[in-house]
Amino acid sequence: MPQTPRIPWRKLLYVKQDYPDDHVDDTFLEELQKNANVRHYEYWSVVLESTIISQHISSIVIFVAVFIYLHFGLLSSHALIYIGTAGTAIGYGFWDWSNTMLTPDSNYKRRKIFKGAVLFFLTLLGLTPILKTLTEKTSEDTIWALTVILFLANLAFHDYGSGNRRNIKYPGSLSTNAAIFASVVLASRFKTNLHVFGLMSFAVEWFALFPMLRRQVRSISNRGNLALTIVLFLTATTLFSQISPAIVVIYILGMAFLTFVCPFWLIWIQREIHGPWDEARPKIQHGRSVDYN
Repeated sequence: MPQTPRIPWRKLLYVKQDYPDDHVDDTFLEELQKNANVRHYEYWSVVLESTIISQHISSIVIFVAVFIYLHFGLLSSHALIYIGTAGTAIGYGFWDWSNTMLTPDSNYKRRKIFKGAVLFFLTLLGLTPILKTLTEKTSEDTIWALTVILFLANLAFHDYGSGNRRNIKYPGSLSTNAAIFASVVLASRFKTNLHVFGLMSFAVEWFALFPMLRRQVRSISNRGNLALTIVLFLTATTLFSQISPAIVVIYILGMAFLTFVCPFWLIWIQREIHGPWDEARPKIQHGRSVDYN
């Protein structure tokens, strides 16, 4: 007696079929799609994009090194104020020169910026005695732990978006506030008002203004951005080499992992599969019924 042809297997759970429950048909994966919507990246382009993270990490390391130098008398408060003021003037000059969005009232804006800067630093100078005694009764261990937590918050919530030249804005408020608060906590460890003012003025320049300059450089030139990354890396390495060689080794290994290993890992893990088992996504069209595919 001839056997009845076997009905082909179908992907239907609600229909009883003449197949065992663990049957895997040859057609099961015929509609599988791999990496259909994945954007493929070039390795070196991802490495270049990662410099925005390494620059920010280097900035935090440099600031901590400056605090240690100032705390142990290896750097005078006068020198820090002079360096910060000169760096801010040079940075603003570069910003003004490279800004393509200058308006006819640019002279007025320059005067307004200058007046605002003078007013801000005079206010900071007036608040210095208060900041100096802010954590006078707090233990050293609490200060260091709080500083680490705040800098980690600054690192985690920093705006790492590349942005564009027409929309360079202030960095994220949460990240900036965390860095400034950490600076206040550290500055309160000093005994003189001048040391507190020097560190706080440098903190404002370093964590509020310098990220804007980094974005400006990044939007103008990839070579300039790469050069700035190298300068920050060498500066952080040089400063901490006088403090702790072990930290320098950890810093170098961490930056190498972040800059060269993480981009490779990011490209390697790009895996995406699609198939008929995916949830249906509704296509909503105004004035029409919802179509599920």
